[in-house]
Amino acid sequence: METNWNVLYTRSRCEKKVAALLSKRGIENFCPLNRVVRKWSDRHKLVFEPLFSSYVFVRPNLEDVFRITQITNDIVNFVYWLGKPAIVKESEINNIKAFLNAYSNVKLEKSDIRVSDNVRIISGPLMNRQGSVTSINSNKVRLAIPSLGYLMTAETNVSNVSILNTVYRTDQLVS
Repeated sequence: METNWNVLYTRSRCEKKVAALLSKRGIENFCPLNRVVRKWSDRHKLVFEPLFSSYVFVRPNLEDVFRITQITNDIVNFVYWLGKPAIVKESEINNIKAFLNAYSNVKLEKSDIRVSDNVRIISGPLMNRQGSVTSINSNKVRLAIPSLGYLMTAETNVSNVSILNTVYRTDQLVS
Protein backbone atom coordinates (compact mmCIF):
# COMPACT_ATOMS: atom_id res chain seq x y z
CA MET A 1 0.00 0.00 0.00
CA GLU A 2 1.43 3.39 -1.00
CA THR A 3 1.52 6.01 1.74
CA ASN A 4 0.67 9.67 1.18
CA TRP A 5 2.91 12.70 1.38
CA ASN A 6 2.07 14.87 4.38
CA VAL A 7 3.34 18.28 5.41
CA LEU A 8 5.25 19.01 8.61
CA TYR A 9 5.31 22.48 10.10
CA THR A 10 8.73 23.28 11.57
CA ARG A 11 10.20 26.05 13.65
CA SER A 12 11.49 28.96 11.58
CA ARG A 13 14.75 28.22 9.69
CA CYS A 14 14.85 24.58 10.85
CA GLU A 15 13.65 22.94 7.61
CA LYS A 16 17.03 21.50 6.53
CA LYS A 17 17.84 20.32 10.06
CA VAL A 18 14.48 18.53 10.35
CA ALA A 19 14.91 16.92 6.91
CA ALA A 20 18.37 15.65 7.90
CA LEU A 21 17.04 14.19 11.19
CA LEU A 22 14.16 12.47 9.37
CA SER A 23 16.56 11.00 6.81
CA LYS A 24 18.83 9.77 9.60
CA ARG A 25 15.83 7.94 11.11
CA GLY A 26 14.96 6.37 7.73
CA ILE A 27 11.79 8.42 7.20
CA GLU A 28 11.25 9.47 3.58
CA ASN A 29 11.08 13.26 3.31
CA PHE A 30 11.52 16.11 0.87
CA CYS A 31 12.66 19.62 1.70
CA PRO A 32 12.54 21.57 -1.59
CA LEU A 33 15.68 23.71 -1.84
CA ASN A 34 15.85 26.76 -4.08
CA ARG A 35 19.19 27.70 -5.69
CA VAL A 36 19.68 31.41 -5.04
CA VAL A 37 22.69 33.64 -5.69
CA ARG A 38 23.33 35.87 -2.69
CA LYS A 39 25.40 39.03 -3.00
CA TRP A 40 27.78 40.23 -0.34
CA SER A 41 30.00 43.29 -0.59
CA ASP A 42 33.00 41.15 -1.60
CA ARG A 43 31.47 38.15 -3.40
CA HIS A 44 28.51 36.30 -4.89
CA LYS A 45 27.63 32.86 -3.57
CA LEU A 46 25.17 30.15 -4.60
CA VAL A 47 23.13 29.09 -1.56
CA PHE A 48 20.34 26.57 -1.11
CA GLU A 49 17.32 27.94 0.74
CA PRO A 50 14.10 26.11 1.60
CA LEU A 51 11.45 26.96 -0.99
CA PHE A 52 8.58 26.65 1.49
CA SER A 53 9.26 28.47 4.71
CA SER A 54 8.74 26.19 7.76
CA TYR A 55 7.49 23.21 5.70
CA VAL A 56 8.97 19.77 5.08
CA PHE A 57 7.13 17.09 3.11
CA VAL A 58 7.18 13.64 4.64
CA ARG A 59 5.88 10.22 3.57
CA PRO A 60 5.62 8.27 6.82
CA ASN A 61 4.48 4.72 7.31
CA LEU A 62 1.89 4.06 10.03
CA GLU A 63 4.45 3.47 12.81
CA ASP A 64 6.35 6.66 11.94
CA VAL A 65 3.29 8.93 12.11
CA PHE A 66 3.10 8.74 15.89
CA ARG A 67 6.81 9.23 16.56
CA ILE A 68 7.68 11.92 14.00
CA THR A 69 6.70 14.89 16.15
CA GLN A 70 8.73 13.41 19.03
CA ILE A 71 12.02 13.34 17.05
CA THR A 72 12.94 16.95 17.77
CA ASN A 73 11.46 20.13 19.21
CA ASP A 74 12.04 21.75 15.81
CA ILE A 75 8.97 19.89 14.47
CA VAL A 76 5.87 21.76 15.57
CA ASN A 77 3.21 19.40 14.14
CA PHE A 78 1.66 18.01 11.01
CA VAL A 79 -0.24 20.54 8.90
CA TYR A 80 -4.00 19.88 9.01
CA TRP A 81 -6.66 20.76 6.44
CA LEU A 82 -10.32 20.48 7.47
CA GLY A 83 -9.37 18.47 10.57
CA LYS A 84 -7.26 15.89 8.70
CA PRO A 85 -3.53 15.81 7.96
CA ALA A 86 -2.86 17.72 4.72
CA ILE A 87 -2.10 15.37 1.83
CA VAL A 88 0.05 16.30 -1.15
CA LYS A 89 -0.14 14.19 -4.30
CA GLU A 90 2.93 12.32 -5.54
CA SER A 91 2.57 14.08 -8.91
CA GLU A 92 2.80 17.49 -7.22
CA ILE A 93 5.96 16.47 -5.34
CA ASN A 94 7.43 15.29 -8.66
CA ASN A 95 6.43 18.58 -10.32
CA ILE A 96 8.18 20.57 -7.57
CA LYS A 97 11.33 18.44 -7.96
CA ALA A 98 11.35 18.84 -11.75
CA PHE A 99 10.71 22.59 -11.55
CA LEU A 100 13.54 23.12 -9.04
CA ASN A 101 15.91 21.02 -11.16
CA ALA A 102 15.13 23.15 -14.21
CA TYR A 103 15.12 26.63 -12.64
CA SER A 104 16.96 28.57 -9.99
CA ASN A 105 15.86 31.62 -8.02
CA VAL A 106 12.24 30.41 -7.93
CA LYS A 107 9.73 32.68 -6.23
CA LEU A 108 6.43 31.73 -4.58
CA GLU A 109 3.18 33.61 -4.95
CA LYS A 110 0.14 32.79 -2.83
CA SER A 111 -2.86 32.21 -5.08
CA ASP A 112 -6.41 31.04 -4.61
CA ILE A 113 -7.02 31.20 -8.37
CA ARG A 114 -5.96 28.23 -10.48
CA VAL A 115 -5.56 27.71 -14.19
CA SER A 116 -8.92 26.87 -15.80
CA ASP A 117 -10.94 28.48 -12.98
CA ASN A 118 -14.00 30.30 -14.28
CA VAL A 119 -13.93 33.91 -13.12
CA ARG A 120 -15.80 37.17 -13.44
CA ILE A 121 -13.87 40.40 -13.96
CA ILE A 122 -14.91 42.82 -11.21
CA SER A 123 -13.23 46.06 -12.37
CA GLY A 124 -11.61 47.64 -15.40
CA PRO A 125 -12.66 47.85 -19.05
CA LEU A 126 -13.90 44.23 -19.15
CA MET A 127 -15.94 44.54 -15.95
CA ASN A 128 -18.71 41.95 -15.43
CA ARG A 129 -17.38 39.64 -18.14
CA GLN A 130 -16.69 36.00 -17.39
CA GLY A 131 -13.83 33.89 -18.59
CA SER A 132 -11.42 31.07 -17.88
CA VAL A 133 -8.08 31.77 -16.20
CA THR A 134 -5.01 31.09 -18.35
CA SER A 135 -1.33 31.59 -17.58
CA ILE A 136 0.02 33.82 -20.32
CA ASN A 137 2.71 36.16 -19.05
CA SER A 138 5.62 37.30 -21.20
CA ASN A 139 8.92 35.72 -20.21
CA LYS A 140 7.48 33.79 -17.24
CA VAL A 141 6.85 30.10 -16.73
CA ARG A 142 4.27 29.21 -14.07
CA LEU A 143 3.59 25.89 -12.39
CA ALA A 144 0.47 25.55 -10.25
CA ILE A 145 0.43 23.42 -7.10
CA PRO A 146 -3.29 23.12 -6.40
CA SER A 147 -3.28 21.41 -3.01
CA LEU A 148 -0.86 23.99 -1.61
CA GLY A 149 -2.42 27.02 -3.25
CA TYR A 150 0.87 28.39 -4.60
CA LEU A 151 2.25 29.36 -8.00
CA MET A 152 5.98 28.86 -8.51
CA THR A 153 7.35 31.48 -10.89
CA ALA A 154 10.69 31.58 -12.68
CA GLU A 155 11.96 33.91 -15.38
CA THR A 156 12.68 32.14 -18.68
CA ASN A 157 12.83 33.00 -22.34
CA VAL A 158 9.64 32.37 -24.33
CA SER A 159 11.74 30.44 -26.85
CA ASN A 160 12.46 27.90 -24.08
CA VAL A 161 8.87 26.67 -23.98
CA SER A 162 6.64 24.91 -26.48
CA ILE A 163 2.90 24.47 -26.73
CA LEU A 164 1.75 20.90 -26.12
CA ASN A 165 -1.97 21.15 -26.74
CA THR A 166 -3.65 24.13 -28.39
CA VAL A 167 -7.39 24.65 -28.25
CA TYR A 168 -8.76 27.84 -29.72
CA ARG A 169 -12.08 28.91 -28.26
CA THR A 170 -14.15 31.87 -29.37
CA ASP A 171 -16.34 31.83 -26.26
CA GLN A 172 -13.58 32.57 -23.70
CA LEU A 173 -15.09 35.92 -22.73
CA VAL A 174 -18.82 35.92 -22.31
CA SER A 175 -20.78 39.09 -21.62
